[in-house]
Amino acid sequence: MSEHQVEELADSVRTDPTPASFPLRTQKGELPIVDSILYADLLPAVPAFELSAGERHYREPFVGITESGTPRQGLYTPTDTGLRPTLAVAAAMTYLNALQPHERLIGQLPMDSPEWRLWTNAVPTWTPKGMRLERFNDERRALALRVIEASLSPEGYSSVRAAMKLNAALGELVDDYRDTLTEFNYWFTVFGEPDSGAPWGWQLMGHHLDLHCVFVDSQVVFAPVFIGAEPTVAVAGPHKGVRALDDETQRGLEFRRALTADQEQEFLLSATLLPEDLPAELAGPWNGRHVGGAGCDNLVLPPEGIKVSRLTKDQKDLLVDLLRVYLDRMPQVHAAAKLDQVVGHLDETHFVWRGGHDDVAPFYYRVHSPVLLVEYDNHPGVFLGNEEAARFHVHTIVREPNGNDYAMNLLAQHYEHHHGGRMAHHER
Repeated sequence: MSEHQVEELADSVRTDPTPASFPLRTQKGELPIVDSILYADLLPAVPAFELSAGERHYREPFVGITESGTPRQGLYTPTDTGLRPTLAVAAAMTYLNALQPHERLIGQLPMDSPEWRLWTNAVPTWTPKGMRLERFNDERRALALRVIEASLSPEGYSSVRAAMKLNAALGELVDDYRDTLTEFNYWFTVFGEPDSGAPWGWQLMGHHLDLHCVFVDSQVVFAPVFIGAEPTVAVAGPHKGVRALDDETQRGLEFRRALTADQEQEFLLSATLLPEDLPAELAGPWNGRHVGGAGCDNLVLPPEGIKVSRLTKDQKDLLVDLLRVYLDRMPQVHAAAKLDQVVGHLDETHFVWRGGHDDVAPFYYRVHSPVLLVEYDNHPGVFLGNEEAARFHVHTIVREPNGNDYAMNLLAQHYEHHHGGRMAHHER
């Protein structure tokens, strides 16, 4: 497919999307997925390797995403935000108490469980722990969703539910993998004892949605977070009209358009997302351009692109507005605290862009701060049939570099202060 054809396709989706706007594959069942498990051993070597990254790496000693292999110290500080997670604790205990004893054994794990780091934005290549929401009745599923809702802002929860609904809309659109591409095909796990006063948290894991929320005293860490959609709007069926990731797209474009041609040599890594304009490792259909996905907890990522200290005040303000979209998924107090931390390191932050910035061209951007990593990428079709990246398939990633993904840095400080450096296991 030529760049012109990609733009024509994207333009038709942008202006008047209908089911016919999206390219469908001519053959069904090309991926070995049955009942929400991807059998990687039946894939060719390259996709098998890339799609099993989370499973391969989650037991490695945790370091975090760093610039050189060694985390910077002193970036994360225990702070009293004044906001205790009372509603989230109550919701979590109501949910846990509704589980049968055998369900609770796999639906509630210790805080130091390695399963924190076992996730994928694709379809799992293993049998996950946690409770699969698909298998709950409406009443018990609502209890699990209430934990997520009580932990996030209204905007954040709306984004989560939109991604889940769009997963179902994708299954309806392609009329394939109907045992997997559904609204509730996600595994939910509670870690720790929510009502003990000790740190606790939860994970939601599945296709295009991976959330890790950790409560440490009155602080919240919401990272790693992966939210994606293919396509980003439902054009038919019971979820018609549901949209996702519009702000992440539009605010990114607004910031990019505020940058000047003279600045491009510092931040523009490629003018398109066509494979011939990309390094080979960034041209594939599975991971695309993003580097901080599943299995990349210990990524060494030297800063690239323009340093924010070189931007004008107006450009800096637009960048902060973009980052606020991602941070506002948390409750206001926690989002504001994280934004203050990010702004404190703003001049050390770097920005890169790949692709175009008109109304249809696909693109990628990365904001790399010492305390925040944000990635946005447009992808080619996986379940849809577009061979080149398109604006209607989006992946976003949020990380806390230098060792605070999964709140690891704050947890280490908490346990050092309260438990002599030992992580307390929960007891039942």
